[in-house]
Amino acid sequence: MKIRQIEIYRLSIPMEPFVIATGTMDYAQNTFIRVHTDTGLYGVGECSAFPMIVGETQDTCLVLAQAFAKLWVGKDPLNIPERMADLNLFIAGNSTIKSAFDMALYDLAAKDANLPLYKLLGGQRKEIVTDITLGIGEPTQMAEKAALLKAEGAEAFKVKLGKRPKDDVMRIREIRKAVGFDIPIRIDANQGWNYEDAVEALQGMEAFKIQFCEQPMRVYNDHKLPQLRSETIIPIMADESVYSHYDAERLCRNDACDFINIKFSKSSGIAESLKIQAVAQEYDVPCMIGGMLESRLALAAKVHFAYAANNVKFYDLDTCMVGHLLDPVIGGVQYTGYHVSVSDAIGIGADIDPAFLEKCERWVV
Repeated sequence: MKIRQIEIYRLSIPMEPFVIATGTMDYAQNTFIRVHTDTGLYGVGECSAFPMIVGETQDTCLVLAQAFAKLWVGKDPLNIPERMADLNLFIAGNSTIKSAFDMALYDLAAKDANLPLYKLLGGQRKEIVTDITLGIGEPTQMAEKAALLKAEGAEAFKVKLGKRPKDDVMRIREIRKAVGFDIPIRIDANQGWNYEDAVEALQGMEAFKIQFCEQPMRVYNDHKLPQLRSETIIPIMADESVYSHYDAERLCRNDACDFINIKFSKSSGIAESLKIQAVAQEYDVPCMIGGMLESRLALAAKVHFAYAANNVKFYDLDTCMVGHLLDPVIGGVQYTGYHVSVSDAIGIGADIDPAFLEKCERWVV
């Protein structure tokens, strides 16, 4: 099997403004690719650029996608380690766009094997319940939104914080007053606090039964995480601090976190994500699978990964639920309330509606 051509699409999905500590997004800056082969099979991949976190934009992804495609045409797509090595030798970093190419290769490999991706990866079905994310807003507005979501069946909240500690504590206090204590609340500071702010905020929230706090500080403060853990009873989840299994090993070895959040856009895709969860498992550090603002296509790949990754215990797979105003996906992940699953269609089991793609900017290499 050889790669014949690669299609690249600007997959912009309009959405309600989504606010986190580091900025606001008003559309999903996604890239969609199809890797076509001389057998007639093709693999699909999608990534979602989140510039204020990963340092890539939709435009940088599209430019590099064209360069990556030129490297791959004529080569064997089933040799995934070699194909990803092609990209890593060409340019350092840029894990977001690399993850779309990684995903397309895994989709192709599963289709070639005539298997759903999770079976190719040696996984099996399990129950997956996603949380639902609340963007940063006024405390009373966030509380009202949380109460509405709980009434609609939400089973866990992920609350974006990372502003002034006193304001963040007020946000959580109001949310707990609105929803009670019988629903898990996870918080995500997105690197918004310094060390002193993190101590103040976390100690101020200890009475509100917080399941864990994601990425309280900037990554250059990783060396302070062990001390921060000693200052609070709230467990710490590393997110932006972990891009690779080397990062995971470093943090686990130094007792710097209780949990790790895996995102394809950080790790460059499925291959590295499997390594991250395996390293974390060696240290008895459970993981979460999360995302940026992907559609139900990339989310389907994440469910397949979660079925195969035994150390993934938490699920943040709501990216298309936090304000996407259009759904261009055929197949893909399915939601029954907040319970998430995929079909047994071969590969990832998802594609983008041709009618939607006709309106998208497109390149063919």
